Amino acid sequence: MKICIRYKNVETPEPVEKAVEGYVIKIEKLLEHYAPDLVQLHGSFDKHLHHAEYTCSVDLSLPTGTLCATAPGADPRASAHKAFAELVAQIKKHQARLRKDYEWKRKRVRIERALA
Repeated sequence: MKICIRYKNVETPEPVEKAVEGYVIKIEKLLEHYAPDLVQLHGSFDKHLHHAEYTCSVDLSLPTGTLCATAPGADPRASAHKAFAELVAQIKKHQARLRKDYEWKRKRVRIERALA
C-alpha cells in the first residue's frame, strides 16, 4: 500500500503518526487480496485557523473504486479515529457489495405458505 499523509497547521504530528500506523495496519488486513501496488492511501490533517478544530480527510484508492472519509475533531487523534472508523466501515460495505452478499441473503418463508 502506498501511503501519503500531509499535515497543515498541525503542531505535533508524532503522536498522530503513531495512531495512524495502527489504523493503516487494520486497513491492510482488510485489503490483503488486493495487489499492494494498486492500493493508495492519501490523508491530510488540517487545523482551522478561526476554530479550535482539526479535520482529518482520508482517501483510499482501490482497483474497484475510491473511498473517502472526512471527520472533524477536537484534536488530531480524535479526528483521525473518526475518519478511519468511517473508512473501515466503507471498506467492509464495499467488499460485501463486491461479493454480492445481498444475493446470498436467505429469504424468509411466509407463515401462510408454511401452513398451507
